[in-house]
Amino acid sequence: MTGLLEDKVLFSDLKKIIDSSRENVARTINSEITLLYWKIGERINTEILQEKRAEYGKQILKELAKSLTFHYGSGWGERHLRYCIQLSEIFPELKILHTVCAKLTWSHLKILINLSDSLKRDFYIEICQLEGWSVRQLKERIDSMLYERTAISKKPEKTIENDIKALKYEANLSADLVFRDPYFLDFLGLQNTYSEKDLESAIIAELQRFISELGSDFAFLARQKRISIDSRDYYIDLLFYHRRLRSLVVIDLKLGEFEAAYKGQMELYLRYLEKYEMLEGENSPIGLILCAGKNEEHIELLQLDQTNIKVAEYITQLPEKKLLQEKLHKSLELARNKFLIAELDKEGN
Repeated sequence: MTGLLEDKVLFSDLKKIIDSSRENVARTINSEITLLYWKIGERINTEILQEKRAEYGKQILKELAKSLTFHYGSGWGERHLRYCIQLSEIFPELKILHTVCAKLTWSHLKILINLSDSLKRDFYIEICQLEGWSVRQLKERIDSMLYERTAISKKPEKTIENDIKALKYEANLSADLVFRDPYFLDFLGLQNTYSEKDLESAIIAELQRFISELGSDFAFLARQKRISIDSRDYYIDLLFYHRRLRSLVVIDLKLGEFEAAYKGQMELYLRYLEKYEMLEGENSPIGLILCAGKNEEHIELLQLDQTNIKVAEYITQLPEKKLLQEKLHKSLELARNKFLIAELDKEGN
């Protein structure tokens, strides 16, 4: 019996060694392939396309594709060479690409280099590395307009740029890169009529998918956590912990639109947690009020953007993609116009 157990342990150890070695080999191969494509793109870009010989460059690209395909087989077509050129343009420094391709494959990068908005692209590059998305997950996040749903996308460009740089170079993750609006909860399967208890129960039943929508650094702690204040009991709907923000996160679920009273309720929860539950080294707790609808002027007048309280909508049935895009783009435009007006007011004063 002992021999059999020892054999199982030995097999398990050998399996770990083999799997680890295979992963290292795969990473090395991926890195070398990506760096090869960068060198090809950089050489073409420098020697031909940046010499202001556009028409000649197009012709040369076709000839190069034919010659490379003849010598090395399929996969070296004109379209692939253009990907190589784009790669060298987006990552002008090879040192930066070295760091990126240690975590992202060429399949990841092909998707990312097609994003024309540089800030959006940088956001996905950093968050994809941070959360370890697969190629499929990256596609899904882009299709669900994750960037447009994050709080950071509604800030001025300089703020977006600074927050992404802080994450990239200092591993400093801001809350604006984490929290989203709206949240997509279509996977809960809720019909037109449901209660807050139904919503909460559905989230618990689909907790893994809910955390995937929140972000991979969220860890579930409690449901209906009871807290006592002045001999009165209160119940926190959902309590999470965010590892990189090092903060407790309270999620309060509301069926209707946001109301001013929700702020006071959330402040009470946060102050209690700060006083009795916060551990040494943690940051102040954060509150997320999830509502079926938002009253923007209420939120603005309550100055929630200056607090640790976030308000976001949740959507249990996704609208058509075109309508969703229009809604999110309109939201971005309104938010950025507000910042522009605020800056002009400051200059006027």
